[in-house]
Amino acid sequence: MRPPTIRDVAERAGVSKSLVSLVLRGSDQVRPEKRDAVLRAAQELGYRPNAAARSLSERRTRTVGVLLNDLRNPWFVDLLDGLNSLLHANGLHMLLADARLNRRTGQDPADPLLDLRVDGLVVVGTLPDPAALGAVAGRIPVVLAGSREPAPPGVDVVAGDDEQGARLVAEHLIGLGHRRIAHIAGYGAVGELRRDSFEAAIRRHGLAERAVVEPSDMTEEGGYRTTVRLLSRHERPTAVFAVNDMAAIGVLSAAEELGLRVPRDLSVVGYDNTSIARLRHVWLTTVDNTSHEVGRRAARCLLERFEGLDGAGRVQLATPTLEIRGSTAPAP
Repeated sequence: MRPPTIRDVAERAGVSKSLVSLVLRGSDQVRPEKRDAVLRAAQELGYRPNAAARSLSERRTRTVGVLLNDLRNPWFVDLLDGLNSLLHANGLHMLLADARLNRRTGQDPADPLLDLRVDGLVVVGTLPDPAALGAVAGRIPVVLAGSREPAPPGVDVVAGDDEQGARLVAEHLIGLGHRRIAHIAGYGAVGELRRDSFEAAIRRHGLAERAVVEPSDMTEEGGYRTTVRLLSRHERPTAVFAVNDMAAIGVLSAAEELGLRVPRDLSVVGYDNTSIARLRHVWLTTVDNTSHEVGRRAARCLLERFEGLDGAGRVQLATPTLEIRGSTAPAP
């Protein structure tokens, strides 16, 4: 049995093929009763539009490529949810690619998505060379989400305010009476902004000599190894601020292994407010950098570019909040 065609839908609804096409494209030039008739006929017949044919006629694929720095990071989940909710509401679909995997195979990270003729590109997280996106941005709209790297001309940047978020953490721990505070830092512009803001807050309170900053790779294992070193110091810290929740889980593991109780012996703060931080047995104090809102704003930037907005790239920063849970307490 052959699949139903647009002609079948038109005959069932008693309208022309061109009117069916207008309805399926979401045109607002169709009377409500006609639109209802077409949609009802399409549902009764089980009609599904031919996406490939429509792409050829419209010169659009109605797809958005999403290039992730690392699929393993749970922080991306809420961002993707916010991004997809607005894209889907506007008839667009996401195609995901893992930049780390593509680099391992020697590919340019964006190539698989560009080969599929995506209409736009959202780059999520920190990439080694964001300037390489300049050539891509000359062909399709590009948005950097959750990254603070310098962007090529015409590329929009949407992220959380990392400086304010790190400042909230420092003030919270200092307010609890902690004076020996360690920061497990990350890499890229995001890691640098969080570290610089933390150090500035520590200096304002005259605690720079007692604070310590250790670099790490923003993974659970990296957080664990760095914490073991920190807690082996003669004057160990009473609080640790990890660059993200993944590293903070490593901090918790190291503390438990070394016989320290959180938060009685050691306060721990993460960053990102991922689903891991909200698990009852973890219950991590962390910065909520409004990743869902960052995703929605990134989608809005892309839609505005589709609608013809030109000009220089814009930078939008979402306001973070501190979620105080059970991993921080007054200094021992």
